[in-house]
Amino acid sequence: MLGKVVHYAADAILVSAVLAGIKRSTGLTVASNKIDNSDVRDAVDKFLGVGEWVVDQSILVMSASQYFERKREERNRA
Repeated sequence: MLGKVVHYAADAILVSAVLAGIKRSTGLTVASNKIDNSDVRDAVDKFLGVGEWVVDQSILVMSASQYFERKREERNRA
């Protein structure tokens, strides 16, 4: 039972991190301000905040690692 809870929690964190990555790369995010129930809205905002934190921590760890390097792509705009 505990294994399933940990598995679902890890899945939720990964989904939240993916949503944070989408927000950072495209600007698209969940419209939590359209949720009427304030408790649900707060839970969604906290859920998304966890993803932001995970992305931030991942960037810090990868920036300090010798196995990752930062490359900026130049986009051709026509």
